[in-house]
Amino acid sequence: MPKGLRTAVPPWARARPPRHVVARRVVILAGVFVLALIPALLGVLVGWGGFLGWREKLPRSRGAGVRTDATMRSDEAFRVANRVAALPTMAAGVVGVLAGVAALAMPDTLGTVLATTFGIVAVFVLVAGGGVLGHRAASAVPAPVEPAGCGGCACSGGGGCGVLR
Repeated sequence: MPKGLRTAVPPWARARPPRHVVARRVVILAGVFVLALIPALLGVLVGWGGFLGWREKLPRSRGAGVRTDATMRSDEAFRVANRVAALPTMAAGVVGVLAGVAALAMPDTLGTVLATTFGIVAVFVLVAGGGVLGHRAASAVPAPVEPAGCGGCACSGGGGCGVLR
């Protein structure tokens, strides 16, 4: 039998690290996983909102979407603003998911923290840019025409004027 094979220690007989070292590694890995999950989940939520805006499925009554005075003045302005803001918002979602994946792939905790931080900042910058573009697009939409009142016909709503029907 060759000399090197006699001295090899089988895997089950090797010395194991103490329990506190294993527990610390588990806690660090769990923290890294949770930290990497933050930009990934944020990216999925933001990307989904961008997709709904692109498909013009965002309702005005909810809290999602571009919400400024210009966008809230009409349904058309809200629809146009969210359609314009959809592409940067979906890009922000992709950046968030990629930042989460990159944070998981980092070899140490500092890399994970940096990837998470830069990913979250990039998501917010892209969403803010999309909001600015959406606001500008909504400002370009003409204001809705207010219905004119009665022209002095003294109809009193009795069927003489079409405004009150």
